[in-house]
Amino acid sequence: MSLIAISKTHPAERIVPLIEAGQRVFGENRVQEAQDKWPALKERFPDIELHLVGQLQSNKAEDAVALFDCIHSLDRSSLVGALAKAMDKAQRRVPLFVQVNIGAEEQKGGVAIAELSALLAEACAAELPVEGLMCVPPFEIEPAPFFAFLAKLADDHGLAKLSMGMSGDFETAIMQGATHVRVGSALFGERAG
Repeated sequence: MSLIAISKTHPAERIVPLIEAGQRVFGENRVQEAQDKWPALKERFPDIELHLVGQLQSNKAEDAVALFDCIHSLDRSSLVGALAKAMDKAQRRVPLFVQVNIGAEEQKGGVAIAELSALLAEACAAELPVEGLMCVPPFEIEPAPFFAFLAKLADDHGLAKLSMGMSGDFETAIMQGATHVRVGSALFGERAG
């Protein structure tokens, strides 16, 4: 199980103590913010693994492929094309998670459950390295059924990894089979911005 320390909105000086304490996997929500702080940190600590956990715009695919070691937010056809093109250009294959809109919430990113199979087939045809599924369950509803459903969807599609669970529900996510949990405020305190 991989603990992804979500360092969004936190400056490098807040991140370094976690690295020095042994944490090696970090997550950012935005490509631009990551570009501002992580190249220097990765130079200083070359064994860091950096994950993009926020929504990715197609026009940022090239920057994301260059900087991140894993992307958790593949959720639409246009991004399949953009990521395939970016990975071919960089001659680098970055592991991906498909984000599923598990609670069918209009305001959230993620592929609709009914469209998951088609998106996975498209990603496979584009030779994208999809390793698992990611979700953010609806807020203030018991998350266990949503995590269990994501685990079933992953199993149905032969995917081994599950990116699910955050500071408030990671224990439940782990019980439901999470391979990656995304924890920010429990490690860093409340968001800075």
